[in-house]
Amino acid sequence: MPNPEMRASDADRDRVAASLREHCAVGRLTTDELTERIEAVYAARTLGELAELTADLPEEDPDAPGYPVPVAQRYDRVPAARGGRDVARGGGGRLAWSGWALVSGVSFTVWLVLAVAGVWTYPWWIWVAGPWGLGLLLSAVARRR
Repeated sequence: MPNPEMRASDADRDRVAASLREHCAVGRLTTDELTERIEAVYAARTLGELAELTADLPEEDPDAPGYPVPVAQRYDRVPAARGGRDVARGGGGRLAWSGWALVSGVSFTVWLVLAVAGVWTYPWWIWVAGPWGLGLLLSAVARRR
């Protein structure tokens, strides 16, 4: 855990507040407790103060859905690799490319059907496929470096 005396950022406070809302949603906190803790979250100045607000709540274990992990247990292990790629470093590339191909293919097909039917329109599907594909390509290149 980082130094508990370190100053908390707005992102740290927002992350803890979101976590508290989730714990309330599953019944670990009442709405009154949630309100009190949220007020304390946004008044907290250090990471230690934020940690105290969640000390009695379990963390969620990403490898075992539905089973809470005690707060004292930290994740020092490397995330499991799936399909030969580290998921935490963007190993879901195949799924992203599949989504891009599906949406781009449907867009192109709609445009082509309209063109064949005699309704000529600007090739708008390029604006669906192009920026998204370019973003995926740049992301893949950045991951390889």
